[in-house]
Amino acid sequence: MPMTIDKSAALAVLIDADNARPRIVEGLLTEVAKFGVATVRRAYGDWTTPQLGGWKSVLLEHSIQPIQQFANTQGKNATDSAMIIDAMDLLYAGRLDGFCIVSSDADFTRLAARLRESGQRVYGFGERKTPRSFVAACERFIYTEVFAPSSETTATKSVPSVRQFQADEALLKLLRNAVDAASDDEGWAHLGAVGNALTSQSPDFDSRNYGIAKLSDLLRATKAFTFETRDRGLWVRMSP
Repeated sequence: MPMTIDKSAALAVLIDADNARPRIVEGLLTEVAKFGVATVRRAYGDWTTPQLGGWKSVLLEHSIQPIQQFANTQGKNATDSAMIIDAMDLLYAGRLDGFCIVSSDADFTRLAARLRESGQRVYGFGERKTPRSFVAACERFIYTEVFAPSSETTATKSVPSVRQFQADEALLKLLRNAVDAASDDEGWAHLGAVGNALTSQSPDFDSRNYGIAKLSDLLRATKAFTFETRDRGLWVRMSP
């Protein structure tokens, strides 16, 4: 079933501050706004530690509620436990349509799966090091590097060439499978349906991961597809 977005959906944004960087927050909330309204905004951590000092101004600027969680036991992640308990409390309150879990920690895999089992939309946000189990448990997963790339990455990374795209067999297979899954009897697929098929097959698919902002531009860059503009928008099919 194609993924539909309700921009009025009430979402809870739960941030593992021990596992996320404050510089991503502006981009994060901009991305969340594509999926709904960030009704609940909470960040969890031990705010008495100097490691979280950089969060103070960000929390105030974006109206994010800091939730204090002392590290009572060495080697145990109390922050994760607090987030999971709050998420379940919010679920049972029945006032939300979805959750945005901001962490790169595999400990949230079961939480994401449990929320989806209850009919909630679950959007994950984490770094590229995030274990595949957590990524796969989310309906969508966005890598936070696209919000705040490091100066080193910005300086050295360039958009791949056509030849590099054509040599990326994994990417081409993913794109072709998505177009095929969304196509009509003549092989044409609406671009929006292709996007839905891609995220169904791979929750972390994002054209920005390849240095290109739009899916249509990524498809064009591979030179493997033909395009046609119709009343309902852009359509695509595999080139002969």
